[in-house]
Amino acid sequence: MTLVSTDFVSGREVETISIVKGSMIQSKNIGRDIGSAFKSIVGGELSGYSQMINEARSIATKRMVEEAESLGADAVINIRYASAAVMQGAAEVMVYGTAVKFV
Repeated sequence: MTLVSTDFVSGREVETISIVKGSMIQSKNIGRDIGSAFKSIVGGELSGYSQMINEARSIATKRMVEEAESLGADAVINIRYASAAVMQGAAEVMVYGTAVKFV
């Protein structure tokens, strides 16, 4: 499965199938909260949160790919990511794009 953020795949003609998406809602855990509270005092990257968001992004992408594969797609183009807080302590990561078949 080819995944690109452009609206084309170099050297390939494509036929549009459908929009596809994947999402993951991830909550913080108490360990990350305590560590992040201390880290915010001195500054720097909140690596626990970075890891949490990376995991959520990976799962959301996998779900999008599974949807595209179920439609018989060869690629997903125009991939975009978005995130939003859905409640205190939880965030949603969403990925979406256009499933296409190579001609």
